[in-house]
Amino acid sequence: MLTASYTAESDHLVKTLLERHRHTINKEQEENVNHPDKSKSDVNWVSIRDSTVEVGKQQIVQYIQTWELQPCWLYSLDFLHTTEEEFHTFHHYRARFSTPTPQRPIQGTASVYFVVYMSKVKLPSLPVQVHFVVESNRLVHTPRTTVFREKWLVDVIESKTLLHGAVQPLIN
Repeated sequence: MLTASYTAESDHLVKTLLERHRHTINKEQEENVNHPDKSKSDVNWVSIRDSTVEVGKQQIVQYIQTWELQPCWLYSLDFLHTTEEEFHTFHHYRARFSTPTPQRPIQGTASVYFVVYMSKVKLPSLPVQVHFVVESNRLVHTPRTTVFREKWLVDVIESKTLLHGAVQPLIN
């Protein structure tokens, strides 16, 4: 089941989502009725029935566009792979962010890993669930409840830069 592009972040997302699924089966109806007001960062996620890899990619792009990022941030979004479980399907994606400039076109990157989760036992008319983690972090975020912070990307790139600066003298 593991592939070369299968990352620790993707693995963590799947494990967390399966654990959440086990604990929230009885809470689903309550959440659908008593959901908080939709924020501007909410996307009308497609139904399980209509979900495809490409639709998932388009909706993640739509969601990223709601983030309040400075215009200097550029990103690419890649589909990584699909994980099939007995009762679940997960589409894995990675968005890689950077702030290139004409003086320094190659900069550090920070990745955000997304999973689009589709249950095989729920009604096909229900929306997919989307969750994400920021590279090197363990906290799993949900679009409807998380306000994305640009600082998270900056922190990842700064951490990589510090690590590179600490390791480089050891290599030379």
